[in-house]
Amino acid sequence: MRIALIGYGKMGHAVEALAVERGHTVACTIDRDDPWPEGLDADVAVEFTTPQTAADNVRRCLERGVPVVCGTTGWYARYDEVADECRRRNGRLLAATNFSLGMNIMFELNRRLAELMRGRDDYRVGISETHHIHKLDAPSGTAITLQQQIVEGGGRSVERVPITSYREGEVPGTHTVVYDSAIDTITLTHEAHSRLGLAQGAVVAAEWLAKAGPGVYTMKDIL
Repeated sequence: MRIALIGYGKMGHAVEALAVERGHTVACTIDRDDPWPEGLDADVAVEFTTPQTAADNVRRCLERGVPVVCGTTGWYARYDEVADECRRRNGRLLAATNFSLGMNIMFELNRRLAELMRGRDDYRVGISETHHIHKLDAPSGTAITLQQQIVEGGGRSVERVPITSYREGEVPGTHTVVYDSAIDTITLTHEAHSRLGLAQGAVVAAEWLAKAGPGVYTMKDIL
């Protein structure tokens, strides 16, 4: 499989290393101010850039007929617009706030726990997320996903599910959901030890999307 890497920072390099290890070829890299070619000779693109550029990068891939896996967060105000364009073009898009397979298992646990805690107002719920100082968005897209799941499954307002963000050193990413009452505390935590889990999930998603039919997908479709 030939992969176009859109964004060639730390995540782009991690994706490249894993993709090559799994027998794939990096067709090209496009980073920051690099000019976009008229065509992309690739089976799939993997996009990890910035909240300000992600939506337009995805659209450029779709315009060139290349399926795109997008792992950038912080751009979801334009998600519906981009998803609609993908459908109009019969393209393929898979976007996720977190590609780690472990984190996606936590999403499922979080969703189920929210349902079990529905109506239990004696428990206060909160989310904390800690990332490296280079992360450009806060709160993280993963934390927002956790919050949305609790709001939808647990019947709580957004204001009752606060998110606290920390930026420290080179922390890859830690997310914690806490239900606290006078009697006890329930805690769910996912701690990434490196970018490897995100890169692995992105490559697995690219392998899956390259063979999928037209559509807009999430990690749930893979799992």
